[in-house]
Amino acid sequence: MDEPRTLTSAPLPGLRDDDHVRGTGELVVMYGDFSCPRCAVVALELAHGGDRVAFRHFALKARHPRAVALARAAEAAALQDAFWAFHDALFSDQGHIDDPHLWQRCATLGLDVARFDADRRSDAVARRVARDLQEGMRAGVTATPALLRPR
Repeated sequence: MDEPRTLTSAPLPGLRDDDHVRGTGELVVMYGDFSCPRCAVVALELAHGGDRVAFRHFALKARHPRAVALARAAEAAALQDAFWAFHDALFSDQGHIDDPHLWQRCATLGLDVARFDADRRSDAVARRVARDLQEGMRAGVTATPALLRPR
């Protein structure tokens, strides 16, 4: 006889060395999507709040066609120490999220555009974005934005 299956969620993974964290105060983990308008509003509120924020990707191409590409772009920017600047730039202007606009943002932020383009297409960046999504799903995230407080 099969064992009964539990429908409970896995615990929220703790902070890792590669998490994107800023601010002080109580930790809140935001699972977000750079093409989600509600995520942009929440991200701006969190930037001016008193919380310490860890951003994780919940990029579902089925919901937003550019979601995965934008998550990978943000991770490529992170490899040049510009995650939060890129994060803020994407959320402040969601009307310009196609590749030429991404390259323009990179140039504005002083990033190496050729390196950015190679990094966003890398397997390592793809795995990083996929890990966030899978762990978010295991933790019970079903939509964005999702704000979770670790126990």
